[in-house]
Amino acid sequence: MQKIKCIIVDDEPVARDILQLLLKQIMGIEVLEYCKNALEAMTALEKHTVDLIFLDINMPDISGLALAQSLPKSTKIIFTTAYREYAIDGFDLQAVDYLLKPISLDRLRQAILKYRSENTTSPDSNYSNRDYLIVRSDRKMVKVNWDDILYIESLSDYVKLHTPSKMILTRDTISNIETKLPSKLFIRIHRSFIVSVSHISGYTNEYVEIGNKQLTISRSYRSFFLEKIEGN
Repeated sequence: MQKIKCIIVDDEPVARDILQLLLKQIMGIEVLEYCKNALEAMTALEKHTVDLIFLDINMPDISGLALAQSLPKSTKIIFTTAYREYAIDGFDLQAVDYLLKPISLDRLRQAILKYRSENTTSPDSNYSNRDYLIVRSDRKMVKVNWDDILYIESLSDYVKLHTPSKMILTRDTISNIETKLPSKLFIRIHRSFIVSVSHISGYTNEYVEIGNKQLTISRSYRSFFLEKIEGN
């Protein structure tokens, strides 16, 4: 997996430290610099080739929105802020995502996956010629076609792959499995569930229906799910 080279821009030291700790728990992330204002960020961007900027919006002197407006459109940004009212402005600037503080690890993973799915560093490229997943189960390697997967469920140190005919149990984490899935076909709705988009028969703001199952959509994944499923 190619590393995502990023910088963190936030005037609050605690916020920078928390984001750093969260990013350390996600594979494939390299933080090049920590900047406390827009001027430091501009200097860092001159020194480094940066894939992604985690940018606070409400900063003194030059705001995150003003900095974003001065950058090339090719610059990828994930906005971070404590103020929900900035979300519309953030998305108007075609940001990859908008994270509301306090940021959860699950929500941060979701934003990183969204970045990967939209850029050349996407893990999907490693699986573009495949229509299946290989997992270890019952002391052998098992091939599972994308089309056969209804949903994926996390169970402590194990993952259940639910298909129409059987359940396949493998020792793994759901986050690791998620990196191997084509993002156009699957979407995470909860820290414990990933669902096949094509097998969704109905949904509300609270749950997804797959067959006779109702799987909970968590609050941290709700907006991302609705945006993807409704094509907004």
